[in-house]
Amino acid sequence: MASTSTRGQRRAAALLLSPFFGLFTAVTLVPLLYAAWLSLFTTRTSGLGFGGAENVFAGWDNYVRALADPAFRDGFLVVAAYCAIYIPLMIGGALALALLLDSGLAMARSFFQLALFLPHAVPGLIAALIWVYLYTPGLSPVIDLLESGGLAVSFLSADNAVFSTANIAVWEWTGYNMVIFYAALQAVPRETLDAAKVDGAGALRTALSVKLPMIRPAVALAVLFTVIGSIQLFTEPKVIYSASTAIGSSWTPNMYVQTAAFQDNDFGLAAAASLLIALFAAVLSFAVTRISRRGSKP
Repeated sequence: MASTSTRGQRRAAALLLSPFFGLFTAVTLVPLLYAAWLSLFTTRTSGLGFGGAENVFAGWDNYVRALADPAFRDGFLVVAAYCAIYIPLMIGGALALALLLDSGLAMARSFFQLALFLPHAVPGLIAALIWVYLYTPGLSPVIDLLESGGLAVSFLSADNAVFSTANIAVWEWTGYNMVIFYAALQAVPRETLDAAKVDGAGALRTALSVKLPMIRPAVALAVLFTVIGSIQLFTEPKVIYSASTAIGSSWTPNMYVQTAAFQDNDFGLAAAASLLIALFAAVLSFAVTRISRRGSKP
């Protein structure tokens, strides 16, 4: 009887999981396998170009070409600079806001939660267009205000492009992660907080020594997802590129892939570069996970 019940449970579990695995195979595994196959070929023209083009097996040549291309490598440096600015500001800001809302000092918590979350509800493309308007001289009231105060800032210049891109992302994602951290703070046992107060800990000491360590898994997960999303940086710099010639069409790795595929029609190189980006994201995700686990150990 027990074995029959176990088999029934397994069949039910397989039936319930089958839609997920079907979609995962269709939208993840199959495209990855196709990209891997595509990356092993390149298009070559015969003669002087009048004989047409054909796909020939290139082996690892596309991977070597991508890694040898300075534009592709420099894209990762841009992402690294972007992460160095964006992640501390966004995670730190989200934590500060969540702790403030949880402290009991903030009034109208529900209103501020909604107000801070609303920027995330705006689609990324629309948000980038709004910010590019605010970055454009002659159109932006922000620039006019700064210039009236004697400050001349070129938000769309090559020197400030990373900061401008990070600012858009901070505006989009701070409220979203604040809600996650606030929910985690609400799950902290009230008995633990009461014990900290009895021991004489103030609000700041309780936040830093009690609350933050107890929501560390939520923070680590947010950092992990943020790192993965940062490697895939595309929408914000692409919109900035359309409004400014200060940055190139291959400014980030994803922009490099888009340029190779849809401007140069080099689909083999684009597939190889995209798989290298995925491999880099997987390695970095593993490193972040290991570091977060090591930090959570007593």
